[in-house]
Amino acid sequence: MTEGPIERSVPRIFSPARRRARYHRALARQRVEDAARFVFDDLIEDVLERFDFTRAEPGSALLIGDVTGQLATELRARGFEVESAGPDVLDEEQPFPRTYRYVLNLGLLDTLNDLPGALVHARHALEPGGMMIAQCLGAGTLPALRQVVQVADGARTYARIHPQIDRPAASGLMSRAGFAKQVVDSRVLRARYRELDRLIADLRDQGLTGILADAPPAFTRSSWARAQAGFEPLREEDGKVTETFEILSLTGWG
Repeated sequence: MTEGPIERSVPRIFSPARRRARYHRALARQRVEDAARFVFDDLIEDVLERFDFTRAEPGSALLIGDVTGQLATELRARGFEVESAGPDVLDEEQPFPRTYRYVLNLGLLDTLNDLPGALVHARHALEPGGMMIAQCLGAGTLPALRQVVQVADGARTYARIHPQIDRPAASGLMSRAGFAKQVVDSRVLRARYRELDRLIADLRDQGLTGILADAPPAFTRSSWARAQAGFEPLREEDGKVTETFEILSLTGWG
């Protein structure tokens, strides 16, 4: 007796609707002149450096999640044919409708329920010899905020910060996706804050806030006061708190 294909159960961790809403809010906030862009500036600089290092020739590129628009502008200036897309293109059950020389993903890969499947779709969307670069937040991101929200919730804690991917796990996922060769790198960004409100605003500007499917309850006035109090012990000698962003760069060739 021949068995049929084994169905893989995909956990429901993230909300696609909240992902779309977060992305469109970030697009709107990026129209403000002083909107925070430092995480995306780093992502974009890294992509361009990898293109320079590999001497990537101009070709068709699917660019997903470029909320600032800066990478699309730079690539078009270099002669690339760029198709920009938001998170809607990341239908975890459907492959991409066409193939590209390059598939680039900025900041969205770590919010997919079926990450292994998404990487397989990305590989299948590459022309022979094409390259995928996916940048996302990894393990070690937002440790200060994690402490603050634990204090804010008190005795009853809620999941407010996303589960995070570390470098070994990302490397394993890339291998499972079947890329001809792959590299996973990580690096750390640090930002310093005098006020908790500014940290939250920077996350909203860049579309980096939570989109868990089981959304935690909103902060009440008293829980926000506890969050502010939890921020105080983290201050360093100059009165500022250091927050950390670990960036994972997943590069794979078809």
